[in-house]
Amino acid sequence: MQTPNILIVEDEVVTRTTLKSLFEAEGYNVFEAENGDQMHDFFENNTINLVIMDINLPGKNGLILAREVRDRKNVGLIFLTGRDNDVDRILGLEIGADDYLTKPFNPRELTIRARNLLARTTNSAEDDDLPSRVSFNGWTLDGDSRSLISPNGKEFRLPRSEFRALHLFLNNPGKILTREQLIMEMTGRELRPNDRTVDVTIRRIRKHFESDPGDLELIVTIHGEGYRFCGSVDS
Repeated sequence: MQTPNILIVEDEVVTRTTLKSLFEAEGYNVFEAENGDQMHDFFENNTINLVIMDINLPGKNGLILAREVRDRKNVGLIFLTGRDNDVDRILGLEIGADDYLTKPFNPRELTIRARNLLARTTNSAEDDDLPSRVSFNGWTLDGDSRSLISPNGKEFRLPRSEFRALHLFLNNPGKILTREQLIMEMTGRELRPNDRTVDVTIRRIRKHFESDPGDLELIVTIHGEGYRFCGSVDS
C-alpha cells in the first residue's frame, strides 16, 4: 500500500514541527501548512489522505476550512483545539470533522487515532457491503459520490462520519445500534465519557431527512440503548 500523506495545518511553528517529526517517525509522508492558502496549495499538487488542523488559525479558522476539506471524498480530518470547549468540539463535528483532540495531547494517542482513521479513509472497500446506490423510502444513498439524494432530487454531500453511520443503519434495518457500534464504524475509536460525536452526527442526518416534510422519522432514539433505522431498504 502506498505511504499515506498527512498535512499538518498549524500556525504555531513549534507545534507544527513537533507533529511533523512525530508522524515522520511513524513512517508517513508529512506536509506542513500554516494557513488555509498554503493548505489549498498542497491539495492542488498532492494527494492528501489526512489533515490534522488547529481550530484557531489566522485568517480563515479551522472551522471555516473544514467545510472546504469535507468536500474531498477520501480525506480524513482531525481537529486540535487549545480549549477544552464543548462548543468548539460540537461545531467541528457538525461541520464534519472525524475526530478531535484537546491540547496538550498525548502524542501516542494522536498517532493511534490517525492510524485508525487512515485505515478507513484509504480503504477503497468501505462500501463493499452495499451496492453503490441504495434506495430507501424514496431516498438514495450514493456511495460513489458519498451523497444522500432526497425524493425530490436534492443532493446532500455527506462527511465521512454521516455516510458511515447511515451505511451501518442501512446494513442493519430494524436493529438497535449502540453508540459504541456507531462510533467505531464512524471513526474507528472507542466511545469516550461524555462523547457527543454520535448524537451530533445523528442530528445532522435527521436534518437532511427533515427537508422532506412528508417523511416519517427514519432514525429513532431507543433511550438507554442507542438508535434504530425504521425505514425500508429496497431490495
